[in-house]
Amino acid sequence: MRQNTSVVPTLAPHIPTNPERNNAMHLDNRGLPISTASVKAAAAYDHLITGYLTYRADTPDRLKAVLEADPDFALAHCMKGCFAMLAFKQAVVPVAAEEARTAQALSLGATARERSHIAALTAWAAGEIDRAIGTWEAILREHPLDAVAFRLAHFNSFWLGRPQDMVASVERVLPAWSEDIPGYAMILGCRCFAHEETGNHLAAEPAGRRAIELDPGDLWAAHAIAHVLESQGRRSEGIEWLTSLAPNWAGSHNLQHHLWWHCALFNLEHGNHAAVLELYDTRFRDLAGALTVASPDVYIDVQNAASMLFRLQRLGVDVGNRWEELADKAEARIGDCVSAFTLPHWMMALTAAGRTAAAERMVEAMRAYAAGSGTVAPIVRDYALPIARAQLAHAAGRHAEAVALMRPAIGGMYRMGGSHAQQDVLEQLFVDAALKAGNTADVRLALERVAGLRAIPPERFAGWREAARRVAV
Repeated sequence: MRQNTSVVPTLAPHIPTNPERNNAMHLDNRGLPISTASVKAAAAYDHLITGYLTYRADTPDRLKAVLEADPDFALAHCMKGCFAMLAFKQAVVPVAAEEARTAQALSLGATARERSHIAALTAWAAGEIDRAIGTWEAILREHPLDAVAFRLAHFNSFWLGRPQDMVASVERVLPAWSEDIPGYAMILGCRCFAHEETGNHLAAEPAGRRAIELDPGDLWAAHAIAHVLESQGRRSEGIEWLTSLAPNWAGSHNLQHHLWWHCALFNLEHGNHAAVLELYDTRFRDLAGALTVASPDVYIDVQNAASMLFRLQRLGVDVGNRWEELADKAEARIGDCVSAFTLPHWMMALTAAGRTAAAERMVEAMRAYAAGSGTVAPIVRDYALPIARAQLAHAAGRHAEAVALMRPAIGGMYRMGGSHAQQDVLEQLFVDAALKAGNTADVRLALERVAGLRAIPPERFAGWREAARRVAV
């Protein structure tokens, strides 16, 4: 989930240093063959994948160790490309494509499974995410213990708004796993999150809690349970859950910031705005210089920050000049549409900071991107773009226009990805415009939508109480 800044593009695909290299293989720690003859590289590869699955900040260093042990290891080059793609940043997509070509050039002695991974990366870097997911799922049908294929399919399905596919995937592979297989806690954490996002909390919570019992440092399981608690309004329990687990997050990358964002969300519902701002400055946006993992413009960190500032301002909280540094980052990312769900968050920063001209340039860049091909382009066209246009109108005080622009998109904006808790900020954007436009029918529409997504009524959420009061009157 973090940008792999250690990766740099090369000028041409890597050519094997020894084309006649020994093609003897080792097994990874889940019993799958990997095409390296180096004992050191095989051990380093297991260490790398463990780091990836557990969100370790030193994962780039682990990758470097694999490639130093075996520079011709095709699957390691494939992982390097995948880590570039996981940044969800247009600037590093060419790095991923280059690593896919390098891996392909080195794949003569690779297994069919490894070649499929290279094919998936090639599709992903080309913007064909549906094809990449299909390839990972095909790998899993043959090799259900392929933790990398599982996690990449899970992750990409999430950012395409497909929780039902996440559930189907985890339930297909689960029978092949057991507690004595490395990575089992990760599988349970993903099971928890997938079921939570489809509203099946009875299946979700036991899976997530068992994952934490097996690995108290499993950030994804901690995150998944936080979603269960958020949806059910268990705010005090949520704060305790996250703060008690936090000592286990040392050495993890920026997913820990998102967990602190969840803690801030619980505090927001308690009305403890001072605590929210302190968490913003010291735990998930590095305004106090306290974070061990920097968060300049990593997509999830931007989403955390912008959505929290938007919520706070709706409640009348003075957020000072915090929008400005986000707006600076947003201006630098105009034209980067790889992460559809991040786009409205960039727009929040630009409009809140009064940078209308930059916001208009971002909308035009989105329009150009939406005319292209690939999995994400139609999502930007149908959802991110109308929402961005609505944001411009809303910021200019044209609230009825904002409602009209956004209304056709709200039913499908989940396709941009993000959880119910994250998507709620866009639901609030719509209801805020409807309230200011005096449009009771659309306020009611928004309330009915959020009521269908949460286990407790809208009036129990800070951002929805005013809307519920207006409609009740």
